[in-house]
Amino acid sequence: MTAIKHALQRDIFTPNDERLLSIVNVCKAGKKKRNCFLCATVTTERPVQVNVVKVKKSDKGDFYKRQTAWALRDLAVVDAKDAVKENPEFDLHFDKVYKWVASSTVEKNTFISCIWKLNQRYLRKKIDFINVSSQLLEELPKVAEESVPSGENQSVAGGDEEAVDEYQELNAREEQDIEIMMEGCECAISNAEAFAEKLSRELQVLDGANIQSIMASEKQVNILMKLLDEALKEVDQIELKLSSYEEMLQSVKEQMDQISESNHLIHLSNTNNGKLLTEIEFLVNHMDLAKGHIKALQEGDLTSSRGIEACTNAADALLQCMNVALRPGHDMLQAVKQQQQRFSDLREQFARRLASHLNSVFVQQGHDQSSTLAQHSVELTLPNHHPFHRDLLRYAKLMEWLKNTDYGKYEGLTKNYMDYLSRLYEREIKDFFEVAKIKMTGTTREGKKFGLHGSSGKLTGSTSSLNKLSVQSSGNRRSQSSSLLDMGNMSASDLDVADRTKFDKIFEQVLSELEPLCLAEQDFISKFFKLQQHQSISGTATNESEEMDGGTLSRSYTSGVPQTISSEKDMIRQMMTKIFRCIEPELNNLIALGDKIDSFNSLYMLVKMSHHVWTAQNVDPASFLSTTLGNVLVTVKRNFDKCISNQMKQMDEVKISKKSKVGILSFVAEFEEFAALAESIFKNAERRGDLDKAYIKLIRAVFVSVEKVANESQKTPRDVVMMENFHRIFATLSRLKISCLEAEKKEAKQKYTDHLQSYVIYSLGQPLEKLNHFFEGVEARVAQGIREEEVSYQLAFNKQELRKVIKEYPGKEVKKGLDNLYKKVDKHLCEEENLLQVVWHSMQDEFIRQYKHFEGLIARCYPGSGITMEFTIQDILDYCSSIAQSH
Repeated sequence: MTAIKHALQRDIFTPNDERLLSIVNVCKAGKKKRNCFLCATVTTERPVQVNVVKVKKSDKGDFYKRQTAWALRDLAVVDAKDAVKENPEFDLHFDKVYKWVASSTVEKNTFISCIWKLNQRYLRKKIDFINVSSQLLEELPKVAEESVPSGENQSVAGGDEEAVDEYQELNAREEQDIEIMMEGCECAISNAEAFAEKLSRELQVLDGANIQSIMASEKQVNILMKLLDEALKEVDQIELKLSSYEEMLQSVKEQMDQISESNHLIHLSNTNNGKLLTEIEFLVNHMDLAKGHIKALQEGDLTSSRGIEACTNAADALLQCMNVALRPGHDMLQAVKQQQQRFSDLREQFARRLASHLNSVFVQQGHDQSSTLAQHSVELTLPNHHPFHRDLLRYAKLMEWLKNTDYGKYEGLTKNYMDYLSRLYEREIKDFFEVAKIKMTGTTREGKKFGLHGSSGKLTGSTSSLNKLSVQSSGNRRSQSSSLLDMGNMSASDLDVADRTKFDKIFEQVLSELEPLCLAEQDFISKFFKLQQHQSISGTATNESEEMDGGTLSRSYTSGVPQTISSEKDMIRQMMTKIFRCIEPELNNLIALGDKIDSFNSLYMLVKMSHHVWTAQNVDPASFLSTTLGNVLVTVKRNFDKCISNQMKQMDEVKISKKSKVGILSFVAEFEEFAALAESIFKNAERRGDLDKAYIKLIRAVFVSVEKVANESQKTPRDVVMMENFHRIFATLSRLKISCLEAEKKEAKQKYTDHLQSYVIYSLGQPLEKLNHFFEGVEARVAQGIREEEVSYQLAFNKQELRKVIKEYPGKEVKKGLDNLYKKVDKHLCEEENLLQVVWHSMQDEFIRQYKHFEGLIARCYPGSGITMEFTIQDILDYCSSIAQSH
């Protein structure tokens, strides 16, 4: 067992820095007997790790290998199976229960005792030792000492805990020295007692030599003691001298401390003086206003450019002095308080003087501008305010200073400016619009018809004056139905293209004059009053919509305006609204007048107003101009929708004469006029969609009204009314090429073609009436199932009856019937549309088609009879040509 233990220590545990303390030869209980060793080991390095290692002999050789290791701290229970009887079996409870059978009870007891000691020394952990008597744990070392060889006893089970801990393996040098010593003694191996006795004698010799050496050195020790006594005396003398030196240095130290304290006070005084100088320089540099600035604020000339510049610089300097960031404690200084009060007095005095001067400038400029109104009264132009703005912009920086220092006076100036300028602009704009109204209506009696009296041109018309604009029907065919353009105002026939062009130019001139005026004033307000008008737009655009006649008008002029408008931008809008409060009412009055003059003017106004709204949006979507023109655009769109609705109403109410033929209906001709005019006006317009919607409504109303009139017509056949009017509609849509009405154009063509064919077939049934009835009977018999070649055997349709009917229609009689038919068609058709030859040619083609049909029936139903018509196709062509030429 000792040899195995040394082999395991050398081969397995020494390379891992471990010491083997105990070993037991075991095998697993209840299985095939395969021996292995359980080893109790500790590490040589601290902290000490205690392990239980399972070592197994390799199957391939005589060497051992490490198989499993458990930490002793994981051991919970040691079960010896029986505390009284000797039993080689025992259990170790780690993560699970391991059952072992030792080769002998002594080895088992020795291993358990070692486990118990290692637990007590290193772990202090409560491991349950069951079925092991306490007496056995105490006597186990003695038993092991008697039973186990001495070498194993000393290294594993013998001795106390210190012997286990003090055991150390010999190193290489120690082994070499022992080998040399053993080589010097021949009996070292053969006779261990002789070798030990020899070593003892040599040790005694060495001890005696050491004692003699110590006794011989006693004299030298006495000499050394004398030298030490002399050295101590020298040290005492040196200490006395050092004490005297220390007393002298103490007085010097006190003097140096006084000098150091004096220097510190001087340095502190200099530092304080420097800081005080810095504070004084700060106050002087930042709170000292130059005498020139003070004089400019008190007496500066606010009329000249140089004086305004001097006052501006002085005001900025004063503002800097007042806004200086004082350091803690400065505001408690009397001089600072006095200077601040002086600055406040200067600010108040200059602000009062500036506000008074600017109020005077506002009033003076208003009077000067009013004097120039006379020269603009006869021209359709607005006075130019650029000189006024240019003069006031010199004070822009002073206004900004006033806004930052005295907002009350700044606000007062803003209100005064709005009051003066609103009255001035109101006079200018009203006079401007009166000139526009006069130019639209004239100052003659035409102008009085619209309620304009005198040069002022004020609109005083009422419902009675509107009725004066209505033109009564003249009794001709077009006046039999109410004109679409007569919207309770004037008939379009009373106005020519020149009048409408004149209105268009005047309306465009009005908008072109207002737009730069508003933009210039808004830009001036922003610059003069230092209000921010261009800001980053955030948030979603708001859209206002208004339902009118089933359509939706999008208030696109408000798109892009942020939901949260800054106060300054809102202030600009409020100022513009107050200054130009008369623009929107005047524009609405002008639009109402234009609509009274001619309802078609709403087309011109819709195009022009849409363009100017679009332009204003590109400049500033939230500006006063954009908002105002957008509101007016809603009114214009209402008038346009009203114009369309009234036209549709007139179509629905149209009445026709029962005694005269219908011809081209008045509303069809007027739709053509409306479409041609609208296409010329809306060419490249922004609001083309509004016109397309109106087109759809109107054309559907025209279709419905044409069918209604055709059904009510008594003098003119229904097919003729439908054919002529839908032909005119198709021709109009083909000429104007309106893309949104492509489907209606195809529908009109189809209706024209269908009713042309229907009219031709109906009319041709009269010249050969008996012949038509005869062959209709033949076709009826064939349809009933009678074979075609057997029809001739029918009594009513035999060959004799056929010859009798044919003889009734010789060529002369046919020509006479066609001539009467031509006259009747001519009486039905109107000259205006000129469809007679088209209808007559269609009748000729239809007659020839019927002739060929009759010939075919004769050939199939009466084969071999030799019966033929008494006229040929060439005769028909000659008859039709002769009749057409004669008429």
